[in-house]
Amino acid sequence: MRPEGSSGTSGGELVVPMAWMYAEYIADELLRTGDLMPPTTLEFRAGRNALALTIFLSDGAVGGARVVARLDEWSSLTAAGRPWRRWVCSRLRRLAGDQEQGPDLEMARTAWRWLEETELLATDLEAVVPGGVDPRADEEDEPRVWTPAWELGLPLGHLAIHLF
Repeated sequence: MRPEGSSGTSGGELVVPMAWMYAEYIADELLRTGDLMPPTTLEFRAGRNALALTIFLSDGAVGGARVVARLDEWSSLTAAGRPWRRWVCSRLRRLAGDQEQGPDLEMARTAWRWLEETELLATDLEAVVPGGVDPRADEEDEPRVWTPAWELGLPLGHLAIHLF
């Protein structure tokens, strides 16, 4: 990371986005513990970014035993039918005026841009009829649709919280 600026506000030290990095670490651990998919996949990245945003924007990451205490809050924020996308946009706008968030906020914005701009090919859950899928059929026979990464990552993150 580059120093904050030449105005001397950083004391010549590197500015490290610790709050974001810690939120991302917690999200990564939750997903790895859930063992839902290999960590090298784009789906894993989508889940990690969605969870990290949730953790970071819900008033920051917390350490130790307090992580367990926050799981219910994060689960509620990521639950199906909740206005998660609107909540993320609102929180990012609110933090934009806070000068203390500097590199952390920039990392969060980068993660959000990736989640919004990246589309992943996923099973079209609206086209799948319960009991209508032949378990012997190839994956290629499943109806698929391009989905914004956040729409796939959010339920993965939610499930990872429940599996922790």
